[in-house]
Amino acid sequence: MRLSRLLCAFLLAACCCCRHAAGVPGEAEQPEPELVEVEVGSTALLKCGPPHSQGNFSHVVDWFSVHKEKPTLIFRVHQGQGQSEPGEYQHRLSLQDKGTTLALTHVTPHDERIFLCQGKRPRLSQEHRFQLRVYKAPEEPSIQANALGISVNSQEPEEVATCVGRNGYPIPQVIWYKNRRPLKEEKNRVHIQSSQTVESSGLYTVRSVLKAQLLKEDKDARFYCELNYRLPSGNHMKESGEVSVPVFYPAEKVWLEVEPMGMLKEGDRVEIRCLADGNPQPHFSISKQNLSTREVVEETTNDNGVLVLESAHKEHSGLYECQGLDLETMASLLSGQQELLVNYVSDVRVNPAAPESQEGSNLTLTCEAESNQALEFQWLREKTGKVLEKGSVLQLHNLNREAGGGYRCMAFVPTVPGLNSTQLVNVTILGPPWVALKERKLQVQENTMLNLSCEASGHPRPTISWSVGGMTNEQDQDPQRVLSILSVLVTPELLETGAECVASNSLGKNSTIIFLELDLPPNPLTALTPDSNGTTGLITSTVSPYAKANITSTEKKLPEPKSKGVVIVAVTVCLLVLAVLGAVLYFFYKKGKLPCGRSGKQEITLPPSRKNEFVVEVKSDKRPEEMGLLQGSNGDKRAPGDQGEKYIDLRH
Repeated sequence: MRLSRLLCAFLLAACCCCRHAAGVPGEAEQPEPELVEVEVGSTALLKCGPPHSQGNFSHVVDWFSVHKEKPTLIFRVHQGQGQSEPGEYQHRLSLQDKGTTLALTHVTPHDERIFLCQGKRPRLSQEHRFQLRVYKAPEEPSIQANALGISVNSQEPEEVATCVGRNGYPIPQVIWYKNRRPLKEEKNRVHIQSSQTVESSGLYTVRSVLKAQLLKEDKDARFYCELNYRLPSGNHMKESGEVSVPVFYPAEKVWLEVEPMGMLKEGDRVEIRCLADGNPQPHFSISKQNLSTREVVEETTNDNGVLVLESAHKEHSGLYECQGLDLETMASLLSGQQELLVNYVSDVRVNPAAPESQEGSNLTLTCEAESNQALEFQWLREKTGKVLEKGSVLQLHNLNREAGGGYRCMAFVPTVPGLNSTQLVNVTILGPPWVALKERKLQVQENTMLNLSCEASGHPRPTISWSVGGMTNEQDQDPQRVLSILSVLVTPELLETGAECVASNSLGKNSTIIFLELDLPPNPLTALTPDSNGTTGLITSTVSPYAKANITSTEKKLPEPKSKGVVIVAVTVCLLVLAVLGAVLYFFYKKGKLPCGRSGKQEITLPPSRKNEFVVEVKSDKRPEEMGLLQGSNGDKRAPGDQGEKYIDLRH
């Protein structure tokens, strides 16, 4: 019996020695594995042997991956040379540091497990374990708020927002914040529900939903989520953007706002707005009470409860009140009354309304207006805009025709900028017609058509007549001014008498005379101009009635051929040359330098003061009947027996 026990103990010890010698990994209790941390996509370096050991761990090393406590051979090393075993790591393993380190490239979350290296020596086996930890930072978290809103009357927590963090490893932690303060689970108040999804890559997507009961004070609260995660470098976090959630609560008060604020005037655009402290805003209606009649009228508003007065006037003044109806609770709230005052200036009147006065007399104009504020007045000349007088009374003395026309009375409120109203009145000056010019001379050509214009003004309105016949056309320039245009043929009789324009009314008459003078005759070659049909016609001169304001008459000739001017210039130059040549010849003749075969000529002796002045004698071969062209200053002709000599004083 004792021998049997000794035999069993020996066999048991032998069995244990055999198991240890076999070197099967995982059978005996092992020390804590060495921790190796890497990020997804990087390379993990596994050094076989103690961390600070030098040299080869063994001549023969086998590498195993342990998944669910089952080791799988993945790599063999013999005499510093490595060989990958078929499988998932076949193309990602390599040796470094003279065969002591195994490099695993392109690490994924699936690689997070225990790796084992086992070295073999004669009569001795050694092994070393590694715990590979894999990390991946998640993407920026996204947050989506509840757009439908939450009512404060809800009896249980409602969904506030959802936070999503994608592609992280390991699972990141989600923390919720309200107004920069972290939220924690609170019974019947705050509830955080999280879930995770494993992607095909092995990364995690976390989804967290925040539910809470909100109060009226949370209407402006800002919510966001934070992802906490770890990397080999330490702990990190990422924050989402901030969101707000519509919070619904009943209104407690209603009030009115008016824009623009301050003093209002007629013509301003005014908005009367109803507001309440509830969300959503209740249904609004606006009523106005007339200040004088106390009558209450409901006004028409838009969908937002805003009454818009595009152009306010004094009738819009009154007491306004707003009523709000909560459609959920059917509770009605009233605002306080607010007075709207639209300042105005109206009914500006000038007395007399249609003033008339004789020339040389005086005129007084007075101005009145209606307003709810203190008024001031000033008078302006309509055509110049110049201020003539400050005050409601305008005195006009010693009136003349220029004083007629428009005067404007302006009534304004100094305390309300831009508030004014005006009234225009036209002053009529009674008197005989007035014509701009008494007489005028025109250069015309005979047998041409001429337009003569005559303009006159006065009150009563004048009528215009002409002293010669022709076609007339009258145009009213304004109620007191008329323009008459006469089309007439230039005849010798018209050249002799001229044309008289007579303007008359019930208070008198006035006239102007238009004198016509014959212009230089046209070139005979161009006086008659053939038209396109080969016929000839008269050249017509016309004057536009609008060429000059307030004149009696004007004339405009058609352009003449250029050859006429050239001929005139040539003739003039020739005459001047002949005159100078004759003067020189006469000078030499008098000095005896030229023998002329004539006698009896006396040298003209000048007074001593005029010794140095030239006197030129011009001899003419003209016949006696032609000597009329060379007359003295008294207009007398020379005797027939005169030799036609003419002395010209060149000093002049």
